[in-house]
Amino acid sequence: MRIAMLAHLLNFQPGFRQAGVSRYIEHLLAALPAAAPEDEIVVFAGRETSERADALDPALRWSVSRLPTTRPEIRILWEQLAAPPRLARERIDLVHAPVNVAPLLAARSTVVTVHDLAFLRYPEQYPGAKQRYLRWMTRRTVEHAARVIAVSEHTRRDILSSYHVAPERVVVVPNGVGPEFRPAGDSDETQALRAAHGLPPEFVLFVGTLQPRKNLIGLLRAWARVESDAPLVIVGAPGWQYQPIFDEVRALGIGERVIFTGYAGDLAPWYRAATVFVYPSLYEGFGLPVIEAMACGTPVVTSNLSALPEVAGDAALTVDPEDRDALAGAIARLLGDAELRASLRERGLARAGHFSWERTARETAAVYHAAAGVRQAALAH
Repeated sequence: MRIAMLAHLLNFQPGFRQAGVSRYIEHLLAALPAAAPEDEIVVFAGRETSERADALDPALRWSVSRLPTTRPEIRILWEQLAAPPRLARERIDLVHAPVNVAPLLAARSTVVTVHDLAFLRYPEQYPGAKQRYLRWMTRRTVEHAARVIAVSEHTRRDILSSYHVAPERVVVVPNGVGPEFRPAGDSDETQALRAAHGLPPEFVLFVGTLQPRKNLIGLLRAWARVESDAPLVIVGAPGWQYQPIFDEVRALGIGERVIFTGYAGDLAPWYRAATVFVYPSLYEGFGLPVIEAMACGTPVVTSNLSALPEVAGDAALTVDPEDRDALAGAIARLLGDAELRASLRERGLARAGHFSWERTARETAAVYHAAAGVRQAALAH
């Protein structure tokens, strides 16, 4: 079977666009050839992305657009107008749209991955045109796809409650965690990170794009209530509506206790060096930083909302992220209790062992073949 991966959102340039869905596409492409050796994976991407093709599996075949598809409006035009005839010329059997939207006129079986429905839950955080586009196109894609991949059971429930789609067509395939996320084995690496950023032996870490639904303002207000000499280190690039986060630091008078590092391409050393990882997001379709921190052996405090308790299991302290006292109390408790940190470290390592990109690729390949079977049955009738 010849499978098209629409990978124009794959991005190797440092910044927030390399996070999230780009990492999903990258890791899935790296693992798919081994998971589906009988299939041919054709990667549709822009010329900037294809220049780094050698970083992935050489078994992948690339179909490169000459258009500047890093620009959202050009990418959308490519998907809806240029992609259908291109897919036909390449004799594609099945299309995987890895982020919500597929070409509507592609006469092929389609699999779409839905990571979350944040644009429905928090519409005010999206520019009007983007929000309207996602609402309309995601609905059209999901309701016409042969199979829909949800990255968590929570996201699956969101999809079923928001769209007219048969439950058997929505399949949960969780994200994975890469082998680079592992416990500290090199103290020199940790010491070098601390020296480079002026960090003390203990610090609390947050990783994520700076945007409202990550609840950074709530975290800062909780942090102002924690009595500790350890700083709060925030690793992430600015996203939507980030300026109020910096304003809140000044308003609370905690500038000396908070360190913003900006974007970091290699997150594993940060997780390994941290004493506690905190992720009090209001809404996540999966919550990859939680499982990455666990894989590095770092104890976690996270939210009890959306997919986060599903991903964390019993291996983290979960709290209401809008209860500042509860969040502050959980952070302070972990900082002050070495025995609890050790217990969560062991539980976290065991929990992270259930997630791998190889598993994600195997289960995704199974979805491809189920979707192809749907199309074959339709053609037979």
